Amino acid sequence: MKSGLLLNAVDPTIGGVLISGHKGTGKSTAVRALARILPEIEVVSDCPYNCSPNDTRLMCPACAGRHSAGERMASVLRPMPLVELPLSATEDRVIGTLHVEQILKTGERCFEPGLLAAANRGILYVDEVNLLDDHLVDILLDAAASGVNVVEREGISYSHPARFMLVGTMNPEEGELRPQFLDRFGLSLHVGSANGLTQRRSIVDKRLLFDLEPELFVARYRGEDELLSEQVRSARSLLSSVTVAAEMIEYAVALSTEVAAQGHRSDIAIIKAARALAAFLEEDEVRRPHIIEAARFVLPHRITTMALATPESIEAKLEEVLKKNFDRGDAEENSTDIRGEHEDPDEWQELPDQVPGSNAASNVGMIFSFLAEKKKLSSMPMN
Repeated sequence: MKSGLLLNAVDPTIGGVLISGHKGTGKSTAVRALARILPEIEVVSDCPYNCSPNDTRLMCPACAGRHSAGERMASVLRPMPLVELPLSATEDRVIGTLHVEQILKTGERCFEPGLLAAANRGILYVDEVNLLDDHLVDILLDAAASGVNVVEREGISYSHPARFMLVGTMNPEEGELRPQFLDRFGLSLHVGSANGLTQRRSIVDKRLLFDLEPELFVARYRGEDELLSEQVRSARSLLSSVTVAAEMIEYAVALSTEVAAQGHRSDIAIIKAARALAAFLEEDEVRRPHIIEAARFVLPHRITTMALATPESIEAKLEEVLKKNFDRGDAEENSTDIRGEHEDPDEWQELPDQVPGSNAASNVGMIFSFLAEKKKLSSMPMN
């Protein structure tokens, strides 16, 4: 779950992530905690849409006009926004309000920005996304597809940029998600409860400590937060320099074809997620272990050959596909996929090597194995 969120923090164009799981499994907690490690972005200080002061592609019409006129716009660094969309939100609250009467009186457009404006260049989070009203789903689909929010009232139109990473959480017991909405999520995953007594006890201990002494709790994990935040910033700067060879694209396409994924979003999402993973791991090219790890996030909700399947059966099918398509000769030579049980949730540990293709549901994966090594090296005394 945390790996999927981090990959989107590195490259928001992956398309967001859908987190499915039963109640009380920490879905909302993980998403809200993401705000602490998101990198800062440069925005026009007096713009409600978080416009970039330099990139005209990321400007609203007003800022674009000021930029073309040669005006120097004051800018400020702000954390990447994380905006929550409540299920009870009205359409005007989501897309904004166009005040027609005032426009007719003054002749000037008067627009009150909504949640889509606040989420531009950031994250839009929808808890219990499967319970969202259909008309709001249609609005999100249009905005996510075009990157623009268009508001029309009484023949008057207004538009502004709405490029956001969509994060949704849901309990599958409360209903399914519309297929066309489900496909908009770049990544998806299923999270379950911790089963080990040690892990469950640790969760209770952490919650009690946070309730009693929140400042002490935050201080205890400040080092890990700073390490994650710095790694995300570094990965974002390295992302454009990560190369993707033609054979890696062919491999991603082969995996999508094997599970009969419809359309081409899965192919693109696998490459983008694999590139973000390589950047996070400070590597300069995408390799097969990156593709395999990315496929575990991209393909589960796009497997079309298993009607009424459970998360467990989908995962088993996906692992079968990954093993079938993986060149084990290359795996032994090139694999850096380090997996194993995470016995102590309080610490990142170095984990034993395993061949990619093993069950990922209860394992840590490449990102946190890398962070464990990074943390160990950073704590070593300097000579």
